[in-house]
Amino acid sequence: MAKRTNGAVIGFEEKLWAAADKMRNNMDAAEYKHVVLGLIFLKYISDSFEETHQKALKDPDKYEGMEEEQEFYKSENVFWVPKEARWDFLKSNAKKPEVGKLVDDAMYLIEKDNPNLKGVLPKNYARPDLDKVRLGELIDLISTIGLGDQESKSKDILGRVYEYFLGRFASAEGKGGGEFFTPQAVVKLLVEMLQPYKGRVYDPCCGSGGMFVQSEKFIQSHGGNTRDIAIYGQELNPTTWRLCKMNLAIRGIEGNIGQQWADSFHNDQHIDLKADFILANPPFNISDWGGERLRGDARWKYGLPPVGNANYAWIQHMIHHLSPSGIAGFVLANGSLSSNTSGEGEIRKQLINNGLVDCIIALPSQLFYTTQIPACLWFVSRDRYDHKLRDRHDEILFIDARKMGAMISRRNRELTDEDIKKISEAYHCWRTKDCKYQDVKGFCKAAKLEEVEKNGFVLTPGRYVGSDYVEEDVEVFEEKMAKLTKGLSEQFEKSKELEKEIKKNLKSIGFEI
Repeated sequence: MAKRTNGAVIGFEEKLWAAADKMRNNMDAAEYKHVVLGLIFLKYISDSFEETHQKALKDPDKYEGMEEEQEFYKSENVFWVPKEARWDFLKSNAKKPEVGKLVDDAMYLIEKDNPNLKGVLPKNYARPDLDKVRLGELIDLISTIGLGDQESKSKDILGRVYEYFLGRFASAEGKGGGEFFTPQAVVKLLVEMLQPYKGRVYDPCCGSGGMFVQSEKFIQSHGGNTRDIAIYGQELNPTTWRLCKMNLAIRGIEGNIGQQWADSFHNDQHIDLKADFILANPPFNISDWGGERLRGDARWKYGLPPVGNANYAWIQHMIHHLSPSGIAGFVLANGSLSSNTSGEGEIRKQLINNGLVDCIIALPSQLFYTTQIPACLWFVSRDRYDHKLRDRHDEILFIDARKMGAMISRRNRELTDEDIKKISEAYHCWRTKDCKYQDVKGFCKAAKLEEVEKNGFVLTPGRYVGSDYVEEDVEVFEEKMAKLTKGLSEQFEKSKELEKEIKKNLKSIGFEI
């Protein structure tokens, strides 16, 4: 029987991954990722083209002569694929030594005829170190995707495979994988909490676009209209930006992720955007974010973020981009909940006193492929006074989910659908006027701001929910090092004093050093 994770049957994707990974041989996962995902994307747009092509051929009275007209495919919101780039052509030449060049040529032709894909597709399949026999075998393997299914399902299957492969490559890459992938369960929880039915959805560090894909899935599963949301994103890493462009295209999602890859702090691609929903997983505790060049920035309304850690810069960047009734949910390191380094505690105090902090969730360990740093979810909201909702201006909801989740491998844990439902239902009950919310010892508590103030504006959920879970050390690295170096400096001073005293005593008895 196929395995289930987060409600999706993944038997087919898992078998496909095992076969593709076997062909990887000694190639690094970070490099092989682009080989495989580029081919999956190529098959996706070729299948989409072929579906539309067949529609035109089957109804000559309506589409006579249009089956080879680029404008027809553009009007159908389908990428135009030249004959030499169509999957059947590549499959028929998969065993030839020049297959790598044929794939590269196909990518160039597609970019030439589809300007919005310019500079996005990988084009290095002809390089000498890529085994052409294995490349041909990979083309044959990917050719099996969608076979035996209705044509209308083929695109969705390719989308599922692409998403599944993104996750597996993130796991295979380890630390580097976090640059482009947030675990699906974490994304799903953020989306279930925010429920982005209608409005502008923004991710300032969008990686491969997982937040957008899950938002669209949420709308579809709840009977909404995906045309009711507008997607905005930004990504600094150029290869990840390309992955995102392909991921959105393979899902048929229209999105504005900027004219190019760019740094959200220093080259904001959506400078005037006020988003209704913000979902993000910023890199944890980054110290080289160039904060010294942004000392007078208008985004720092609640305090100047330290140049040595970008956590509170990310928080304030997102608040700056929220609409008057907007809400943001994002992942941060646990250190952000209690740190007092370089004014972070004062910024946190200002955020709390200004009624912006809505909910804090402590996450279980081992959710992320890239780091073992304990993580949490922040929810920042401007709708806390909305008359349609419960008045929450003097409360913060704390949820301790550290005991939740199930191990899916030796290294990684995943939140289950039941976990996600329990957490999101508690949050929405607390927000809703007519729902009789109740605190649950060890799991959730709506704490008054007076209690938060008594706790020194520390936002660690375990302090409030009465958890018997052993409290984790949430000190950030910089604070630990500051304490250690201060103590070491004091010890050095004492050592110098003792050295002087010993020399003095030795000299007094005739032994000078």
